[in-house]
Amino acid sequence: MESKRVVVTGLGAITPIGNTIKDFWEGLVNGKNGAGEITRFDSALFKTHFACEVKGYNPDDYFDKKTARKYDLFAQFALIAADEAIADAGITPENTDFDDVGVIMTSGIGGVNHLFSEVMEYAQSDGTPRFSPFLITKMIVNMPGGIISIKYGFRGPNYATVSACASSTHAIIDGFNHIRYGKSKTFIVGGAGAAIGQLGVGGFNAMKALSTRNDDPLSASRPFDLNRDGFVIGEGAGSLVLEEYEHAMARGAKIYAELVGGGESADAYHITAPHPEGLGDVLCMQRAINDAGIQPDAIDHINTHGTSTPMGDVAETLAIKKVFGEHAYDISINSTKSMTGHLLGGAGAIEAIASILALKNGIVPPTINHFDDDPQIDPHLDFTFNRAKKRDLHYALSNSFGFGGQNATVIFKKFES
Repeated sequence: MESKRVVVTGLGAITPIGNTIKDFWEGLVNGKNGAGEITRFDSALFKTHFACEVKGYNPDDYFDKKTARKYDLFAQFALIAADEAIADAGITPENTDFDDVGVIMTSGIGGVNHLFSEVMEYAQSDGTPRFSPFLITKMIVNMPGGIISIKYGFRGPNYATVSACASSTHAIIDGFNHIRYGKSKTFIVGGAGAAIGQLGVGGFNAMKALSTRNDDPLSASRPFDLNRDGFVIGEGAGSLVLEEYEHAMARGAKIYAELVGGGESADAYHITAPHPEGLGDVLCMQRAINDAGIQPDAIDHINTHGTSTPMGDVAETLAIKKVFGEHAYDISINSTKSMTGHLLGGAGAIEAIASILALKNGIVPPTINHFDDDPQIDPHLDFTFNRAKKRDLHYALSNSFGFGGQNATVIFKKFES
Protein backbone atom coordinates (compact mmCIF):
# COMPACT_ATOMS: atom_id res chain seq x y z
CA MET A 1 0.00 0.00 0.00
CA GLU A 2 1.37 3.39 -1.01
CA SER A 3 1.87 5.69 1.97
CA LYS A 4 0.41 9.19 1.63
CA ARG A 5 2.23 12.30 2.82
CA VAL A 6 0.67 13.92 5.88
CA VAL A 7 0.99 17.62 6.63
CA VAL A 8 -0.08 19.95 9.43
CA THR A 9 -2.33 22.76 8.21
CA GLY A 10 -3.88 24.16 11.39
CA LEU A 11 -2.89 24.75 15.02
CA GLY A 12 -4.82 25.75 18.12
CA ALA A 13 -3.92 26.06 21.79
CA ILE A 14 -5.03 27.38 25.15
CA THR A 15 -2.26 27.08 27.73
CA PRO A 16 -0.91 28.48 31.01
CA ILE A 17 1.41 30.80 29.05
CA GLY A 18 -0.92 31.92 26.26
CA ASN A 19 -4.54 31.40 25.22
CA THR A 20 -3.90 31.40 21.46
CA ILE A 21 -1.20 29.92 19.24
CA LYS A 22 0.39 33.35 18.79
CA ASP A 23 0.54 34.04 22.52
CA PHE A 24 1.64 30.48 23.32
CA TRP A 25 4.60 30.71 20.93
CA GLU A 26 5.62 34.15 22.19
CA GLY A 27 5.49 32.81 25.73
CA LEU A 28 7.67 29.84 24.83
CA VAL A 29 10.33 31.86 23.05
CA ASN A 30 10.50 34.39 25.88
CA GLY A 31 10.71 31.78 28.63
CA LYS A 32 7.37 32.78 30.16
CA ASN A 33 6.54 30.96 33.38
CA GLY A 34 2.99 29.69 33.86
CA ALA A 35 3.22 28.73 37.54
CA GLY A 36 1.40 30.44 40.37
CA GLU A 37 -0.77 29.91 43.43
CA ILE A 38 -3.79 27.67 42.86
CA THR A 39 -7.03 29.62 42.47
CA ARG A 40 -9.39 26.80 41.49
CA PHE A 41 -9.76 25.57 45.10
CA ASP A 42 -8.40 26.23 48.58
CA SER A 43 -5.15 24.26 48.65
CA ALA A 44 -4.09 25.25 52.18
CA LEU A 45 -4.30 21.70 53.54
CA PHE A 46 -2.63 20.12 50.50
CA LYS A 47 1.08 19.43 50.11
CA THR A 48 1.20 21.48 46.90
CA HIS A 49 -0.27 25.00 46.73
CA PHE A 50 0.59 25.96 43.16
CA ALA A 51 -0.04 24.91 39.56
CA CYS A 52 0.11 26.17 35.99
CA GLU A 53 -3.43 27.42 35.44
CA VAL A 54 -4.81 28.98 32.26
CA LYS A 55 -4.83 32.72 32.94
CA GLY A 56 -7.82 35.02 32.53
CA TYR A 57 -10.15 32.27 31.42
CA ASN A 58 -13.87 33.06 31.41
CA PRO A 59 -16.16 30.53 29.71
CA ASP A 60 -18.56 33.37 28.91
CA ASP A 61 -15.99 34.65 26.43
CA TYR A 62 -16.38 31.44 24.41
CA PHE A 63 -19.74 29.82 25.22
CA ASP A 64 -23.28 30.75 26.11
CA LYS A 65 -24.23 29.78 29.66
CA LYS A 66 -26.31 26.78 28.60
CA THR A 67 -23.43 25.31 26.60
CA ALA A 68 -20.86 25.99 29.31
CA ARG A 69 -22.98 24.09 31.86
CA LYS A 70 -22.93 21.00 29.65
CA TYR A 71 -19.17 20.81 29.13
CA ASP A 72 -16.49 20.11 31.72
CA LEU A 73 -13.50 22.44 31.72
CA PHE A 74 -11.29 19.95 29.87
CA ALA A 75 -13.87 19.69 27.09
CA GLN A 76 -14.21 23.47 26.93
CA PHE A 77 -10.45 23.77 26.51
CA ALA A 78 -10.45 21.05 23.82
CA LEU A 79 -13.19 22.77 21.82
CA ILE A 80 -11.48 26.16 22.06
CA ALA A 81 -8.19 24.72 20.76
CA ALA A 82 -9.98 22.81 17.99
CA ASP A 83 -11.92 25.91 16.94
CA GLU A 84 -8.68 27.84 16.54
CA ALA A 85 -7.00 25.01 14.61
CA ILE A 86 -9.95 24.54 12.25
CA ALA A 87 -10.19 28.27 11.56
CA ASP A 88 -6.41 28.43 11.11
CA ALA A 89 -6.56 25.62 8.56
CA GLY A 90 -9.40 27.32 6.67
CA ILE A 91 -11.50 24.17 6.54
CA THR A 92 -14.99 24.78 5.12
CA PRO A 93 -17.73 22.62 3.58
CA GLU A 94 -16.75 24.13 0.23
CA ASN A 95 -13.16 22.82 0.28
CA THR A 96 -13.45 19.71 2.48
CA ASP A 97 -15.81 16.74 2.60
CA PHE A 98 -17.04 16.82 6.19
CA ASP A 99 -18.10 13.17 5.94
CA ASP A 100 -14.38 12.42 5.66
CA VAL A 101 -13.10 14.56 8.57
CA GLY A 102 -12.13 12.49 11.62
CA VAL A 103 -11.63 13.70 15.17
CA ILE A 104 -9.39 12.23 17.87
CA MET A 105 -9.39 14.65 20.80
CA THR A 106 -8.49 13.07 24.09
CA SER A 107 -7.54 13.56 27.74
CA GLY A 108 -5.64 11.63 30.35
CA ILE A 109 -8.34 11.49 33.04
CA GLY A 110 -11.24 13.54 31.68
CA GLY A 111 -13.66 15.46 33.88
CA VAL A 112 -12.20 14.44 37.21
CA ASN A 113 -13.14 17.65 38.98
CA HIS A 114 -16.80 17.42 38.02
CA LEU A 115 -16.85 13.80 39.16
CA PHE A 116 -15.37 14.86 42.50
CA SER A 117 -17.93 17.61 43.08
CA GLU A 118 -20.85 15.30 42.27
CA VAL A 119 -19.57 12.58 44.60
CA MET A 120 -19.00 15.09 47.41
CA GLU A 121 -22.52 16.46 47.06
CA TYR A 122 -23.94 12.95 47.18
CA ALA A 123 -21.82 12.03 50.22
CA GLN A 124 -23.22 15.02 52.11
CA SER A 125 -26.83 14.30 51.14
CA ASP A 126 -29.40 12.02 52.74
CA GLY A 127 -28.45 9.28 50.28
CA THR A 128 -31.10 10.08 47.70
CA PRO A 129 -29.39 9.82 44.29
CA ARG A 130 -29.67 13.32 42.87
CA PHE A 131 -27.02 13.62 40.17
CA SER A 132 -26.62 16.05 37.31
CA PRO A 133 -27.89 14.72 33.98
CA PHE A 134 -24.51 15.83 32.64
CA LEU A 135 -22.46 13.81 35.14
CA ILE A 136 -21.43 11.09 32.70
CA THR A 137 -21.03 13.29 29.63
CA LYS A 138 -18.91 15.82 31.55
CA MET A 139 -16.69 13.05 32.88
CA ILE A 140 -15.92 10.76 29.96
CA VAL A 141 -12.71 11.21 28.00
CA ASN A 142 -14.18 10.85 24.51
CA MET A 143 -16.61 13.77 24.86
CA PRO A 144 -14.39 16.46 23.23
CA GLY A 145 -14.36 14.53 19.97
CA GLY A 146 -18.11 14.17 20.14
CA ILE A 147 -18.84 17.86 20.71
CA ILE A 148 -16.38 18.94 18.00
CA SER A 149 -18.03 16.66 15.46
CA ILE A 150 -21.50 17.81 16.51
CA LYS A 151 -20.57 21.48 16.18
CA TYR A 152 -19.06 21.12 12.72
CA GLY A 153 -20.79 18.09 11.26
CA PHE A 154 -17.61 16.04 10.94
CA ARG A 155 -18.68 12.43 10.29
CA GLY A 156 -15.34 10.68 9.95
CA PRO A 157 -13.84 8.33 12.58
CA ASN A 158 -14.31 9.79 16.07
CA TYR A 159 -12.85 8.42 19.31
CA ALA A 160 -10.27 9.03 22.02
CA THR A 161 -6.90 7.42 22.66
CA VAL A 162 -6.16 7.07 26.38
CA SER A 163 -2.64 6.40 27.65
CA ALA A 164 -2.28 8.86 30.54
CA CYS A 165 0.29 11.53 29.65
CA ALA A 166 0.94 9.99 26.22
CA SER A 167 -2.74 10.22 25.20
CA SER A 168 -2.61 13.13 22.77
CA THR A 169 0.59 11.95 21.11
CA HIS A 170 -1.12 8.63 20.48
CA ALA A 171 -4.04 10.65 19.05
CA ILE A 172 -1.64 12.33 16.61
CA ILE A 173 -0.20 8.97 15.58
CA ASP A 174 -3.64 7.45 15.03
CA GLY A 175 -4.74 10.39 12.87
CA PHE A 176 -1.46 10.14 10.96
CA ASN A 177 -2.02 6.45 10.25
CA HIS A 178 -5.61 6.96 9.08
CA ILE A 179 -4.46 9.53 6.54
CA ARG A 180 -1.25 7.98 5.27
CA TYR A 181 -2.92 4.63 4.66
CA GLY A 182 -5.67 6.27 2.62
CA LYS A 183 -8.59 5.85 5.04
CA SER A 184 -9.21 9.60 5.51
CA LYS A 185 -7.94 12.89 4.17
CA THR A 186 -8.40 15.15 7.19
CA PHE A 187 -8.17 14.69 10.97
CA ILE A 188 -8.55 17.01 13.94
CA VAL A 189 -6.28 15.62 16.67
CA GLY A 190 -5.01 16.65 20.07
CA GLY A 191 -5.83 16.58 23.74
CA ALA A 192 -6.76 18.51 26.86
CA GLY A 193 -6.20 18.43 30.59
CA ALA A 194 -8.05 20.18 33.43
CA ALA A 195 -7.27 18.24 36.59
CA ILE A 196 -6.24 21.10 38.88
CA GLY A 197 -8.59 20.28 41.73
CA GLN A 198 -8.75 18.48 45.05
CA LEU A 199 -8.79 15.02 43.50
CA GLY A 200 -6.09 15.67 40.90
CA VAL A 201 -3.68 17.51 43.19
CA GLY A 202 -4.41 15.28 46.18
CA GLY A 203 -3.97 12.12 44.15
CA PHE A 204 -0.67 13.17 42.60
CA ASN A 205 0.52 14.41 45.99
CA ALA A 206 -0.21 10.99 47.46
CA MET A 207 1.98 9.46 44.75
CA LYS A 208 4.74 11.98 45.56
CA ALA A 209 4.70 12.97 41.90
CA LEU A 210 4.13 16.72 42.30
CA SER A 211 6.66 19.35 43.28
CA THR A 212 6.07 20.77 46.76
CA ARG A 213 8.29 23.83 46.31
CA ASN A 214 5.63 26.09 47.82
CA ASP A 215 8.13 28.76 48.81
CA ASP A 216 9.10 29.35 45.16
CA PRO A 217 6.50 28.08 42.66
CA LEU A 218 8.10 29.91 39.73
CA SER A 219 11.22 27.74 39.96
CA ALA A 220 9.42 24.49 40.76
CA SER A 221 9.28 23.02 37.26
CA ARG A 222 12.97 22.51 36.62
CA PRO A 223 13.58 19.59 34.24
CA PHE A 224 17.07 18.06 34.35
CA ASP A 225 18.09 20.24 37.31
CA LEU A 226 19.81 18.63 40.31
CA ASN A 227 17.13 19.79 42.77
CA ARG A 228 13.99 18.95 40.81
CA ASP A 229 11.35 17.41 43.06
CA GLY A 230 8.40 16.53 40.82
CA PHE A 231 6.19 17.95 38.11
CA VAL A 232 3.93 20.99 38.24
CA ILE A 233 0.38 20.19 37.17
CA GLY A 234 -0.92 22.30 34.29
CA GLU A 235 -4.10 22.64 32.26
CA GLY A 236 -5.23 23.60 28.77
CA ALA A 237 -5.40 21.99 25.34
CA GLY A 238 -3.72 21.71 21.98
CA SER A 239 -5.15 20.76 18.60
CA LEU A 240 -3.66 20.05 15.17
CA VAL A 241 -5.28 19.68 11.77
CA LEU A 242 -3.64 16.85 9.84
CA GLU A 243 -4.25 16.51 6.10
CA GLU A 244 -3.23 14.36 3.22
CA TYR A 245 -0.71 16.45 1.29
CA GLU A 246 -2.47 16.43 -2.09
CA HIS A 247 -5.77 17.38 -0.46
CA ALA A 248 -4.12 20.29 1.35
CA MET A 249 -2.42 21.51 -1.81
CA ALA A 250 -5.60 21.24 -3.87
CA ARG A 251 -7.44 23.59 -1.54
CA GLY A 252 -4.52 25.99 -1.23
CA ALA A 253 -3.87 25.39 2.47
CA LYS A 254 -0.85 26.82 4.24
CA ILE A 255 1.39 24.08 5.60
CA TYR A 256 3.30 24.30 8.87
CA ALA A 257 5.25 21.04 8.72
CA GLU A 258 5.12 17.45 7.55
CA LEU A 259 4.43 14.62 10.00
CA VAL A 260 6.76 11.83 8.96
CA GLY A 261 6.97 9.26 11.77
CA GLY A 262 5.38 7.84 14.86
CA GLY A 263 6.66 5.30 17.37
CA GLU A 264 4.96 3.48 20.24
CA SER A 265 6.19 1.18 23.00
CA ALA A 266 5.64 -0.13 26.51
CA ASP A 267 8.14 -0.10 29.35
CA ALA A 268 6.70 -3.36 30.73
CA TYR A 269 8.31 -2.38 34.00
CA HIS A 270 6.21 -0.48 36.59
CA ILE A 271 2.86 1.32 36.81
CA THR A 272 4.43 4.74 37.49
CA ALA A 273 8.24 4.54 37.52
CA PRO A 274 10.10 4.58 34.20
CA HIS A 275 12.46 1.81 33.27
CA PRO A 276 15.74 2.99 34.89
CA GLU A 277 17.64 2.69 31.63
CA GLY A 278 14.82 4.15 29.55
CA LEU A 279 14.26 0.91 27.64
CA GLY A 280 10.74 1.79 26.52
CA ASP A 281 11.86 5.32 25.62
CA VAL A 282 14.63 3.88 23.44
CA LEU A 283 12.27 1.59 21.55
CA CYS A 284 9.75 4.35 21.05
CA MET A 285 12.24 6.80 19.55
CA GLN A 286 13.89 4.11 17.42
CA ARG A 287 10.53 3.05 16.02
CA ALA A 288 9.59 6.64 15.18
CA ILE A 289 12.92 7.16 13.41
CA ASN A 290 12.51 3.92 11.46
CA ASP A 291 8.94 4.83 10.61
CA ALA A 292 10.11 8.19 9.24
CA GLY A 293 12.69 6.42 7.05
CA ILE A 294 15.54 8.60 8.30
CA GLN A 295 18.80 8.10 10.14
CA PRO A 296 19.14 9.18 13.79
CA ASP A 297 21.58 11.93 12.83
CA ALA A 298 18.81 13.70 10.88
CA ILE A 299 17.15 14.81 14.13
CA ASP A 300 18.04 18.40 15.08
CA HIS A 301 15.66 19.00 17.98
CA ILE A 302 13.96 16.97 20.71
CA ASN A 303 11.09 18.27 22.82
CA THR A 304 11.44 15.84 25.70
CA HIS A 305 8.78 14.46 28.00
CA GLY A 306 10.97 16.17 30.60
CA THR A 307 8.57 16.34 33.53
CA SER A 308 11.02 17.43 36.26
CA THR A 309 10.72 14.15 38.15
CA PRO A 310 13.88 12.66 39.67
CA MET A 311 13.78 9.32 37.83
CA GLY A 312 12.02 10.26 34.60
CA ASP A 313 14.48 12.92 33.47
CA VAL A 314 17.46 10.61 34.03
CA ALA A 315 15.84 7.71 32.15
CA GLU A 316 14.91 9.87 29.16
CA THR A 317 18.40 11.34 28.97
CA LEU A 318 19.99 7.89 29.02
CA ALA A 319 17.60 6.81 26.27
CA ILE A 320 18.49 9.78 24.09
CA LYS A 321 22.18 8.98 24.39
CA LYS A 322 21.57 5.33 23.53
CA VAL A 323 19.45 6.11 20.46
CA PHE A 324 21.60 8.92 19.06
CA GLY A 325 25.13 8.11 20.25
CA GLU A 326 27.59 10.91 19.56
CA HIS A 327 24.95 12.79 17.56
CA ALA A 328 23.07 13.37 20.82
CA TYR A 329 25.51 16.21 21.55
CA ASP A 330 24.48 17.99 18.35
CA ILE A 331 20.75 17.96 19.14
CA SER A 332 19.01 20.95 20.70
CA ILE A 333 17.02 19.38 23.52
CA ASN A 334 14.40 21.14 25.64
CA SER A 335 11.46 20.66 27.97
CA THR A 336 8.68 23.17 27.49
CA LYS A 337 7.04 21.76 30.63
CA SER A 338 9.45 24.02 32.49
CA MET A 339 7.12 26.83 31.36
CA THR A 340 3.69 25.25 30.87
CA GLY A 341 3.76 22.65 33.60
CA HIS A 342 2.42 19.21 32.77
CA LEU A 343 -0.94 19.15 30.96
CA LEU A 344 -1.20 15.38 31.46
CA GLY A 345 -3.18 14.01 28.48
CA GLY A 346 -2.93 17.37 26.73
CA ALA A 347 0.86 17.61 27.06
CA GLY A 348 1.77 15.76 23.89
CA ALA A 349 -0.41 18.01 21.74
CA ILE A 350 1.01 21.32 22.92
CA GLU A 351 4.54 19.92 22.80
CA ALA A 352 4.01 18.71 19.23
CA ILE A 353 2.83 22.24 18.40
CA ALA A 354 5.93 23.68 20.08
CA SER A 355 8.10 21.34 17.97
CA ILE A 356 6.30 22.35 14.76
CA LEU A 357 6.69 26.05 15.48
CA ALA A 358 10.36 25.53 16.35
CA LEU A 359 10.88 24.00 12.89
CA LYS A 360 8.91 26.73 11.14
CA ASN A 361 10.57 29.64 12.93
CA GLY A 362 14.08 28.25 13.39
CA ILE A 363 13.99 28.84 17.15
CA VAL A 364 14.31 26.27 19.95
CA PRO A 365 12.44 27.48 23.07
CA PRO A 366 14.39 27.26 26.32
CA THR A 367 14.27 24.90 29.25
CA ILE A 368 13.89 27.44 32.04
CA ASN A 369 14.70 27.07 35.75
CA HIS A 370 18.09 25.43 35.42
CA PHE A 371 20.35 26.20 38.36
CA ASP A 372 22.57 23.18 39.12
CA ASP A 373 23.76 20.27 37.00
CA ASP A 374 22.74 16.77 38.06
CA PRO A 375 25.74 14.38 38.06
CA GLN A 376 23.43 11.66 36.75
CA ILE A 377 22.66 13.75 33.63
CA ASP A 378 25.35 14.42 31.03
CA PRO A 379 26.14 18.17 31.25
CA HIS A 380 27.52 18.18 27.71
CA LEU A 381 24.09 17.62 26.17
CA ASP A 382 22.47 20.81 24.89
CA PHE A 383 19.32 21.26 26.99
CA THR A 384 18.82 24.86 25.74
CA PHE A 385 18.91 26.01 29.35
CA ASN A 386 17.33 29.36 30.21
CA ARG A 387 17.54 31.00 26.79
CA ALA A 388 15.98 30.28 23.38
CA LYS A 389 18.34 29.34 20.57
CA LYS A 390 18.13 30.29 16.90
CA ARG A 391 18.93 27.32 14.70
CA ASP A 392 18.06 26.06 11.25
CA LEU A 393 16.04 22.91 11.97
CA HIS A 394 14.98 20.12 9.63
CA TYR A 395 13.57 17.36 11.86
CA ALA A 396 12.05 17.64 15.33
CA LEU A 397 11.10 14.76 17.62
CA SER A 398 8.62 14.98 20.51
CA ASN A 399 8.34 12.42 23.31
CA SER A 400 5.38 11.58 25.58
CA PHE A 401 5.45 8.90 28.28
CA GLY A 402 2.49 7.87 30.42
CA PHE A 403 1.81 6.03 33.66
CA GLY A 404 1.48 2.34 32.89
CA GLY A 405 4.70 2.58 30.89
CA GLN A 406 2.91 3.64 27.70
CA ASN A 407 5.08 5.67 25.35
CA ALA A 408 4.61 7.63 22.12
CA THR A 409 6.97 9.61 19.89
CA VAL A 410 6.27 11.73 16.82
CA ILE A 411 8.65 13.24 14.28
CA PHE A 412 7.96 16.35 12.20
CA LYS A 413 9.89 17.57 9.18
CA LYS A 414 10.32 21.14 8.03
CA PHE A 415 7.93 21.48 5.12
CA GLU A 416 9.40 21.28 1.64
CA SER A 417 6.99 21.01 -1.27
